[in-house]
Amino acid sequence: MVVSSILGFPRMGANRDLKKATEAYWAGKISQDELLAEGKRLRHEHWKIQKDAGIDSIPSNDFAFYDQVLDHIQLFGVVPERYTKYNLSKLDEYFAMGRGLQKPATDSSSAVDVPSLAQEMVKWFDSNYHYVKPTLQDNQTFKLSSNPKPVAEFLEAKEAGIVTRPVILGPVSFLHLGKADRGQSIEPISALDKLLPLYEDLLKQLKEAGAETVQIDEPILVFDLPKAAKEAFKPAYEKLGGSNGPKVVLATYFGDIVHNIDVLDHLKNLYAIHVDLVRNPEQLNTVAGALGPQQVLSAGVVDGRNIWKTNFKNAIEIVEAAVQKLGKDRVIVASSSSLLHTPHTLASEKKLNPEIADWFSFAVEKAKEIAIIAKAVTDGPASVREALEANAKSQQSRASSSITNDKEVKDRQSKVTEEMHNRKSPFPDRIAQQQQRLNLPLFPTTTIGSFPQTKEIRVQRNKFTKNEITAEEYEKFIEKEIQDCVKIQEELDLDVYVHGEPERNDMVQYFGERLNGYAFTTNGWVQSYGSRCVRPPIVVGDIARPAPMTVKESKYAASISKKPMKGMLTGPITCLRWSFPRDDVHQSVQAQQLALALRDEVVDLEKAGVFVIQVDEPALREGLPLRAGKERTDYLKWAVDSFRLSTAGVEDGTQIHSHFCYSEFQDFFYAIAALDADVLSIENSKSDAKLLKVFVDEAYPRHIGPGVYDIHSPRVPSQKEIEDRIAEMLQYLKPEQLWIDPDCGLKTRQWKETKAALINMVNAAKTFREKYSK
Repeated sequence: MVVSSILGFPRMGANRDLKKATEAYWAGKISQDELLAEGKRLRHEHWKIQKDAGIDSIPSNDFAFYDQVLDHIQLFGVVPERYTKYNLSKLDEYFAMGRGLQKPATDSSSAVDVPSLAQEMVKWFDSNYHYVKPTLQDNQTFKLSSNPKPVAEFLEAKEAGIVTRPVILGPVSFLHLGKADRGQSIEPISALDKLLPLYEDLLKQLKEAGAETVQIDEPILVFDLPKAAKEAFKPAYEKLGGSNGPKVVLATYFGDIVHNIDVLDHLKNLYAIHVDLVRNPEQLNTVAGALGPQQVLSAGVVDGRNIWKTNFKNAIEIVEAAVQKLGKDRVIVASSSSLLHTPHTLASEKKLNPEIADWFSFAVEKAKEIAIIAKAVTDGPASVREALEANAKSQQSRASSSITNDKEVKDRQSKVTEEMHNRKSPFPDRIAQQQQRLNLPLFPTTTIGSFPQTKEIRVQRNKFTKNEITAEEYEKFIEKEIQDCVKIQEELDLDVYVHGEPERNDMVQYFGERLNGYAFTTNGWVQSYGSRCVRPPIVVGDIARPAPMTVKESKYAASISKKPMKGMLTGPITCLRWSFPRDDVHQSVQAQQLALALRDEVVDLEKAGVFVIQVDEPALREGLPLRAGKERTDYLKWAVDSFRLSTAGVEDGTQIHSHFCYSEFQDFFYAIAALDADVLSIENSKSDAKLLKVFVDEAYPRHIGPGVYDIHSPRVPSQKEIEDRIAEMLQYLKPEQLWIDPDCGLKTRQWKETKAALINMVNAAKTFREKYSK
């Protein structure tokens, strides 16, 4: 029979339970034992959901309090000494690596200030999930924890009556995704021989605990791999695929592995190979042909990255094609990847248009879809006829809906010309006019956009959403918040202000709610990093802007400001990437529609007297196809065109900014330069200045604001610390190029720490301003 499996399940819970508990622990409102108990409750709840859906192979160890890679960093003892020296509890050490830790002195303990500098956080492949990079030393040693988390959670599920399939990140991917610590030169993959015995020990412990199979994730097989990483699979799985451990399901996802198909020659001792047949269904024949004579194919046919109902007809055809090649006993029906990237359940959505809701499937529903597909192939379509007929009806409804199709949008797209992508003059002419208008000092200071979203802001927004206050009352409240933000920036003596975005919930959702072609959820939360959850809007049809989206607030802020006010927009690629996109038209079509809507907004901001406009594109990097070649070249062309189309409608004297965070863009820097933004701000605080060198190598001519401190940590950097960062930047950049700013928005921070950090930042900038003006 064809069996079913899931590669991983969302962690947060139906009501963001884990987020709330974790943040309560950080705030000292609950104990460590209470947090651990809540984690256990959620794990049991999620295992039961999958069991009740009919899933045969249910994952364990897919749960994490912060990040699954950070779990492995601690599991194998890859913890830099700067975190271990404080004698923190294991849980506090874990959180310190992810977000830093700053505690005042008490009667019983001294002050603790643990910077999060070493533990870089970057995007997980091309998703909007962030993982913490393993950081290795030249003399790196490894030590398996005394009570390994994968074993403990397997036994926990077993005690509850559910025999799970533990999930662990494979040793080759774990090392390849890591980096050498600052000042170190180790090639992480060279530590494989030291690490493998610990993996062998872990697998042995899992088998002794009763695990029959284990899922080992090696997602880097979708990359173009360097020789050392590719050759590492053979020795690794000669050891890990032996008889001393459970049967191994080696999982890949987010791409195809055809270009690395020769690696499968060294993996024939493994029980099964999982591939993503949603992203790349065409790899089925090649992968099936490369399997060993008894080896099983795990067919990822239910999308773990998007929220659309699975097209049962198409998915069943793919699985049946695999069965014809291999037989029913050698095929597993699975999610394409972990369902971590999808919301918890559609059942929580009470306000969605029923027509649109009928097109969606979240994690709980996807579990049922997987079981239905497996049953359809095993027992025949008649066994699930009702489900198949309902699914076909949903597919037809979506394709023919007027929500999906807008003729006016398509007509406007057909009239886009090449000239519409270009500013009127080159940068030297523009910057001269901008400087005359804005009169900015050397080393101008600004922030990235958002200021702290206080409890009062959230309360008032919630009241407005529930119609407990009027639109007029809410607008007055927002104006007061903007007034306060402007006053604070005056006191801080920043040079370019922002209005603080008190009216905005999320940098993409806010725009999605104001555009035709979008739907948005009430509880469709997805983990982005740590306790940070986002609620991605959903592109359901052709996109258009029915009315201005940000002009009123920005115009008001500019009218009460003594210095230039910056209008804040989210760029077309980020709006697309941080939404759940359509899967029925190419993403370039959706990006161009977003660009045209934003172009109208940019022009309207300029008309309203806002002459600095930031169009953020932090997601540009994550949209990059994972492999070099034509697909990547094509993506960069339409992505850059979309940004330029959105920003090129203004006059030369209006300054266009853009922001990038956690973007390793060294390999495609030409595309960043091609955006033709007047000022770039980039995340730099966790990147060891590695991004700065590329600006020198490429002789970047425009202005740059590398972040001078990490806003994801609650710690306050000293003025000296920021001055040291600026001095480091000036080794790469000219003084007249350099802007001084944090590395991202301040929405998630508290006002006390925000003001303290910005005071130090402004004073540091003034120190260098005085130095270079002599």
